[in-house]
This record gives sequence, structure tokens and C-alpha cells, in this order.
Amino acid sequence: MPASASMTVMARPSDLDLEHVAALADFEGAARARLPREVIDYVAGGSFDEVTLADNVGAFRRRRFRPRVLVETSRIDTASTLLGFPVAAPFGICPMALQGLLHPDGELAMARAAATAGIAMLLSTVSSRSLEEVAAAGSAAGVARDGDGGGGPRWFQLYVHRERALSRTLVERAAAAGYAAIVLTVDLPVMGHRDSEIRRIEALGGTYGNFADQGVDGADLDQLIDMRHATLTWDDVAEIASWTDLPLVIKGILVGEDARIAMESGAAAVVVSNHGGRQLDRAPASLDALSEVVAAVAGRGEVYLDGGVRRGTDVVTALALGADAVFVGRPMAWALAAAGEPGVARAIALLRQELETTMALLGTPSIASITRGHVAAEPGGR
Repeated sequence: MPASASMTVMARPSDLDLEHVAALADFEGAARARLPREVIDYVAGGSFDEVTLADNVGAFRRRRFRPRVLVETSRIDTASTLLGFPVAAPFGICPMALQGLLHPDGELAMARAAATAGIAMLLSTVSSRSLEEVAAAGSAAGVARDGDGGGGPRWFQLYVHRERALSRTLVERAAAAGYAAIVLTVDLPVMGHRDSEIRRIEALGGTYGNFADQGVDGADLDQLIDMRHATLTWDDVAEIASWTDLPLVIKGILVGEDARIAMESGAAAVVVSNHGGRQLDRAPASLDALSEVVAAVAGRGEVYLDGGVRRGTDVVTALALGADAVFVGRPMAWALAAAGEPGVARAIALLRQELETTMALLGTPSIASITRGHVAAEPGGR
């Protein structure tokens, strides 16, 4: 992936009538019409046969609700907290690399939309814009929203590099820029096998905002930002946690054994995630792994989920099965590509509207009122 090459995504008015976009899925077609084939493959693709990619969505569709009636639902409150930080709804935006390939404003548009809506945004280590630029954009939108720069919390997702000093510098920069947590991704010892990326004729390219001052380019920069961490072990987590006073979230947990170790290692939360089906194919769908992880964490920290969230019904399902919040990836990427910041804002608003409708019909007027009893057990006890 040569860092000196960069595909151009033109800024032009969206062809979408955003007021009549009815579902997050509606953004994908518009995005595909605007993006180069290589970028479409990068966003949409999963690993090997894409079994886990499909299962992430299918796991939600298998679940069925147990709605309660004659419950007072004249006022639906979607407000919640993540690690003590208030959010307008218990969903946020996943860390996604190189958003500048989707829209010229990239992560700046995503941060502004998230802050304006009061939801959380996770910024990737390999963002197109620097973490400081993204923080400034989000803070400005937060000021416009509520006057104190609050908006929603911004967290920094960390890939640990071979040169630990570089990773520590990134963490220190994130703390100085006002990020509220460090999200350590742990499921990438090697890159997953992705057929669609191997078949590409052209390299994807991209601009790496957090490494602009490193004084290298091309293959040298590729090596510098290498996200693989085959030597990273649980023994390293304490060192990483020592770099900052910010809470540490560990992303990429799929089994109870690792969830327990994460809590013992000082994590404040874990993200149940299979990297959007992009790493180990035939790993469990995130939703299928959720209950085991929740049981292992046993209230010692918060549990989040990403992978397969496409509807407000999915948000409620994950909350009922024990998640404290969910994070959304591809649908927000398509929204950004289709219509920039207004597209992301519309996607967030749609998801929140669907969340409110689902809560009202389920008989759950608040986030705290959503319980395990609101989702039926699957055959086999899940």
C-alpha cells in the first residue's frame, strides 16, 4: 500500500435526497456509484469466504423480541453513558482507516457529525487526518451543539507498532488532544486473507495523517505504520496502560477466557469484535460471542460490540444480551462516501429514530429498562 499514492475522491453534491433516505442500507448504492472499485472492495470485503462477514448480520436477524405491552412509553429516553461519559444514544462510530478515500473531509466530517449528535467516535491510528485535526473538528461541533465542547466522547484506537516509542507518542498525543480513552486493537497479529484486496489491480493508496511529520514516504512509511503485531502478548498490556491515565479499552475479544484476562490486566472495557469479518473467517459472529464475554466480565467493566449492526433493532438486541453500547462501521462509511457530513448526520439520526421506535414497541422507555428477558433464547440456549 504505497503511502505516496492517493486516490482522489471528488467533493460534489450528493445525488441523494437525504430526507427520503429510509434506512442505513440506502447509502451503500449511492456510495458505490461514487467510489473507485478498489475502495469499494476495501470497505465491503471480508476475509477468506466471508462467512463471518455474513454471520455478523445474520446473527441479529435470527433473534426475536419478547415485547411487553401496556407500558408507559410516551417519552423514550435513549441517553446513556460510556465509561462515565454522557452520550445521547448507546451507539457510536467504529474506528475506520483512511476515511479520506471515502470523502475529502474524511474523519473531520465523521467527527463533526458524531459530536453534533452527541455520540461517541473512535478514531483509527491510520486515519487520513491527524488526531489533533479530528479532535479540533469534533470540539468545534460540540461547542456549537451545547456550548461547552462536549458533544460525544472521542476515543483513540491504537495499533501497537514495532517501535513502541512511536505508539507511546501517539497515546500521549491523544491524551493531550482531549481523547477520553485508548482502544487497543488486539486481533491483528497478521493481516487477514482478503480475496478482494489481492485481486485489485491498483494499490489502494491513502494519506496517513498521524504520520505526516515522520519524514518518510513510500515503502518506508508502509513499514512504519505496519499494523501487524505478532509479538504483542498479554504481558505487554500493563506497559501500554502505563503510558496514560486514560481508561484502556481492549477491542477484538471473542471468548470468555480473554475477557477475564482483559479485566485482570486492568482494562476498563472490552469490545466484542471480529474486525468486521476481515480477520479470521469462521470466527463467531460478534453477537453470538456476546453473552459468553458478558458472563466472563461479570460486571467488572463495560462490554461493547461491533459487527453487523444495521438497524435500531440491532442496537436493542445487543443491549438486551448484555452490551453497554454498540459501534457501527460500514454503514457510516457508506454514508460518508455518499453524502459527506450530512450523510453521516442522517445515518445517525435514522439509527436513533429506529432505536426510539423499537424501544417504544418493546415496552422499554429507557436504556436501563432493556433486559435479557426482552429477547427470546435461540434453540440451543444462546
